[in-house]
Amino acid sequence: MDFQSLIRDTLSESGRLKIRLAETHAEIVARLADMMIQSLESGGKILFCGNGGSAADSQHLAAELLGRFKRDRKALAALALSTDTSVLTAVANDGGFETVFSRQVEALGRPGDMLIGISTSGQSPNVVRAFETARRLGLKTAALLGQKPGPVDALAELCLHIPSAETARVQECHITIGHAVCELVERHFAGSP
Repeated sequence: MDFQSLIRDTLSESGRLKIRLAETHAEIVARLADMMIQSLESGGKILFCGNGGSAADSQHLAAELLGRFKRDRKALAALALSTDTSVLTAVANDGGFETVFSRQVEALGRPGDMLIGISTSGQSPNVVRAFETARRLGLKTAALLGQKPGPVDALAELCLHIPSAETARVQECHITIGHAVCELVERHFAGSP
């Protein structure tokens, strides 16, 4: 196996997709940042959810907002719903895995808060249920998704689809978009350099 060729191909494919997104998705990424800023400005919080790699992205982005991304500024209210193993296992045991995020949205979400779901498939039942609950409770909603439309499209106010069938490329774009959004939000609250 030619490792160097594989590495070059992988990085080139990822780079081409990100350049394409820069040309086609900048407006929707700016809208996502604006929704987050509005929620935080009004005293709301950002709730993130996702499974597997998307759970890790949820934790990563919540940490960037609550802690800091690049600059010192006030802490921003953000929470990943995939981090409390006692809650996840108790809720899954009692109500099924499809309720692990919706139950937390029901308990923690308030009008003015925002739910951001991350799902490469857009089909995950627990993410779909979280959006159903968020809509019912009056939360702002946005989703970072893969290429194919799914049930989340009908539930989220803003959907950002990554035009790739490769899960790894979709996840790479999700975290890059997440970093861009965190920088925009941080600049708002810390003031432009």
